[in-house]
Amino acid sequence: MPADEIAIQTGTRPAPAAPIALSDRAAREIRKIMSTRDIPEGFNLRVGVRGGGCSGMSYILGFDKMREHDTTFDVDGVTVYMDKRHGLYLMGVTVDYHDGLNARGFTFENPNATQTCGCGSSFAA
Repeated sequence: MPADEIAIQTGTRPAPAAPIALSDRAAREIRKIMSTRDIPEGFNLRVGVRGGGCSGMSYILGFDKMREHDTTFDVDGVTVYMDKRHGLYLMGVTVDYHDGLNARGFTFENPNATQTCGCGSSFAA
């Protein structure tokens, strides 16, 4: 019997697959931030989108508590909160981290973006 049929029969569901991925560098930097900064109890990584920016939508990345419409994912040992309504825009996104002379910080690689701005923090889908 397939696992999804067993899950339905037993009343348990496997955890949903995360719509986003974290590069090794991003996951390592997020874990470092969580261990060295004063992140309040119950706060975890939030990834999302909001209207605005040069191309129409911009990314959200920060630490937050769980909210009513959130789905929780475990991505490489990092607990991630995402508003269910943002899933369409974030499906397949990889969050990366750069620490070099030309670029420093988190970046988003979005295969669904039809347009991006020069700084990479906003997109159109």
